[in-house]
Amino acid sequence: MTERGRLRVVTYNVHACIGTDGEFSPQRICDILSELRADFVGIQALEDRILGTEPVSEYLARNLDMHAYRGSTLMRRDAHYGNLLLSREPAQAMRIHDISVPGREPRGIVEADFPLFGRRIRVLVSHFGLRARERRKQVDDLSRIVKNNSADIDVLLGDFNEWRPASYTVRALKRQFGIVLRHRSWPAGRPLLALDGICVSPPTVDFSDKVVRTIAARQASDHLPVICDVHLTVP
Repeated sequence: MTERGRLRVVTYNVHACIGTDGEFSPQRICDILSELRADFVGIQALEDRILGTEPVSEYLARNLDMHAYRGSTLMRRDAHYGNLLLSREPAQAMRIHDISVPGREPRGIVEADFPLFGRRIRVLVSHFGLRARERRKQVDDLSRIVKNNSADIDVLLGDFNEWRPASYTVRALKRQFGIVLRHRSWPAGRPLLALDGICVSPPTVDFSDKVVRTIAARQASDHLPVICDVHLTVP
């Protein structure tokens, strides 16, 4: 943990580790995350191809000294594709949920529980669909998942593919979590749309958040990472 009573979380669409220059470089993603020193990282659009002798997910986890929990949604012969949760501490339990819409790209949620600071912390990672009707179903599926398994603190790390502040997706997330933190994160070179975000529940939790706009982050992916420090009162 970064310090007692604080959790640092990051959400990051890594665009298959292909940068704005067209170069495939998991090392650049690793370097950026290493500087952020997060306790939890939610990664979307990870192409888990073999890098040397190991998948990209294991490469990131090993170099960042974190645990990897995969949530692949597209199973390919050469590389699975989907979400990834990286955590500083091992999970107590982990679940994968399918929130796909027929006829559209498969989508899922990684859900994991962590006993920290005398509380049960639940972290979820997801990547919603490109069409409004997809997102409507997916955010409703997410709400049912959260309600069916209570935790003391919930943190959602996602690429919501939603830029409209009054959309059904954003309103539903606010009803479920209370706090929805979104920043202009896409495209990385000149971010115009707030596609990526972090949700925290209960809304009484203190936090500070920002988007990472370094030169390295503008090159490593077409999305910028969003970071949030969640400040907890230690029992």
